[in-house]
Amino acid sequence: MLIFGPRSFINTIDELKPFLKFIPFSNDFKKNCDLILFHKEALKHKEQKDFISKCNSIKICASNEKELVNDCDAHLELPTSIKELNIAVEKLAAKKKFTKNSSIEVKNYLLNKNEKKLTKENKYIILTEKEIQLLELLLENKDPIPKNNILSSVWNYSADADTHTVETHIYRLRKKISDKFTDEKFILNNKDGYYL
Repeated sequence: MLIFGPRSFINTIDELKPFLKFIPFSNDFKKNCDLILFHKEALKHKEQKDFISKCNSIKICASNEKELVNDCDAHLELPTSIKELNIAVEKLAAKKKFTKNSSIEVKNYLLNKNEKKLTKENKYIILTEKEIQLLELLLENKDPIPKNNILSSVWNYSADADTHTVETHIYRLRKKISDKFTDEKFILNNKDGYYL
């Protein structure tokens, strides 16, 4: 988490580190972060204001006023408690995780892990948990993945186990996709393994 604001605000957050459920670090513009906690005073500094407004991270604005700041995900009225700060961060992190799981692009399809759906042009199929794990594995890797690697990653089987689990699941998933979307080239394979 990045923190912006007056020195007193940053020092206070620093002193509270042992009681926070997240890891705060000060305003280092070069660091990637999931969340920005900023005091409303930070918006008076052009460089900080520009960074905060352009950043896609979760934003929590802390201020002594009840007035909401545009383009922030939550408002924390000061003074506040450690409990309220932790709750605000946890809620927003859970919301971000839920949203992230709701829209993963796979080729020209949309995978919604929360609803276990693969969608394209108002048509969808329901996926099993293993089918989702399989798609995620294939999506993470640009190169073909050998059957043994899929077996150990998705099913936690030994790499040398003699089973047709991978072929069977891929056959069923291909059939689902082909039947609903008439797409015969969703999951491809060659001598090196399976790929999207």
